[in-house]
Amino acid sequence: MGELQLEERGEGVLLATISNPPHGLMDDEIVDGLEALAARADRDPELTGVVLTGAHPERFVAHYDIAELLAASRAAPSVRPAAARASLGAVGALRRIPGAASALERTPAAGLSQAERFGEVLARLGSVGAVVVAAINGSAQGGGCELALACDLRLMADGPFLIGQPEILFGFPPGGGGTQRLARLLGSGPALQLCLDGGPLTPEQAKELGLVDELAPPAELVDRALALATRLARRPKAAIAGVKRAVNVGGSLPLAAGLRLERAELMSAIVSDDADAAMAAYVDGLERSGELPAYDPEALQRALEDGRFR
Repeated sequence: MGELQLEERGEGVLLATISNPPHGLMDDEIVDGLEALAARADRDPELTGVVLTGAHPERFVAHYDIAELLAASRAAPSVRPAAARASLGAVGALRRIPGAASALERTPAAGLSQAERFGEVLARLGSVGAVVVAAINGSAQGGGCELALACDLRLMADGPFLIGQPEILFGFPPGGGGTQRLARLLGSGPALQLCLDGGPLTPEQAKELGLVDELAPPAELVDRALALATRLARRPKAAIAGVKRAVNVGGSLPLAAGLRLERAELMSAIVSDDADAAMAAYVDGLERSGELPAYDPEALQRALEDGRFR
């Protein structure tokens, strides 16, 4: 069974190492750990940065446990896509009722419930008030790639590793956000090609395409990811959450709706104590120096390092 091993790294940053020997598979216990991690990032005001990496020496997360998927598919009824969408909607609504989620796991809808839950957990990572950085220490395919895509930033070890969505080779499309996040990140053409082919990318190809943001030597990867998360984690928590929701949710809406969501996030965060203090410090800096701090190179650099104007 898999687990997340958590380690405090100071300055509001947590290192979460995904462990599931011997193969480094994604399974329900890892989803449990990710769900608990997202809940903690929501409720803990001090937690503003998370780095996810893998314990396997050559894998971030290999892919979802195919044996689990096979068992779930054999227990599930045969449905057409339209019926499956309706069923997932119903299951999603039921999962919001206290106690219903565990009951669903004991019914023929267990597979639908598990798929819905995996998607919910990955979506939640994209809305919490913590910067989530994937330190992809090795190969990441299927659910491992989807977990990386759900993170805010992706650093990958430069080496003989693979990343991609091989689900079509098993006879089904990705189901944990692979098609949707790839299409939004890379465009529909590259996403379609990757998911139809099923073949993986090397780290260099993934970087060139934009699937990962940075490559690093394996020995330096986690330290670089922690340094990036530590710097970005100094931003105010409400602002981090607002930016993530505006981009991840608003970016998928029609423009007018996305703009409205963005304004709502502004109105919610601007009345926070952090925003009040940062704006007051900015006004005070202008009055003291006679120059806008955002145009003072030293003041701007301090703000970028501190995560806010002080």
